[in-house]
Amino acid sequence: MNIMIITSSPNTDGLTAACGEAAKVGVEMGEATSNIISLNTLNIPACHACGKGWGTCLKDHVCQVKDDFQALHKKMVKADGYIIITPTYWGDMSESLKSFIDRLRRCEASNGDKNSLFGKPFICIAAPGGTGNGCLSTLASFERFVDHVKGVKYDFIGVTRRNREYKLVTIKNAAQSMVQSLTV
Repeated sequence: MNIMIITSSPNTDGLTAACGEAAKVGVEMGEATSNIISLNTLNIPACHACGKGWGTCLKDHVCQVKDDFQALHKKMVKADGYIIITPTYWGDMSESLKSFIDRLRRCEASNGDKNSLFGKPFICIAAPGGTGNGCLSTLASFERFVDHVKGVKYDFIGVTRRNREYKLVTIKNAAQSMVQSLTV
């Protein structure tokens, strides 16, 4: 079993990274494999809205823009579950995650119940480190995305610098629980 962990912060030793590491520990405690993919190390720019707003993503369910999106999309198709972690900027997910999710949603949501993410569990984590502002609006953006791709909302977790210690334990436990739910 493979759980994909996606982080989207340029800060490699901050709160988002700590959440990713906690998720990885939890996945491994559940006896599954995982790898952490940092979107900020990849070249995945915003959707180009090709062909009057819909390019090959509508009919063929693949993005025609050639960059790092295609390889990551293929890895997502093969994964059994997902943990997506973002810092909160301006009350929403990071720009790198928005770019990736917008393109992924176009390729997958347009395929209805046949999409590659259908029925797969998601743990979504918003990490507004400083004030904690924007946590709920970021989690609401995650909820819309998971609804669009017809995924399973396994857990939505908000983490701030104030609740960091116990929320890292929560993330670890949620990841382990998600893996265990997939083996039943």
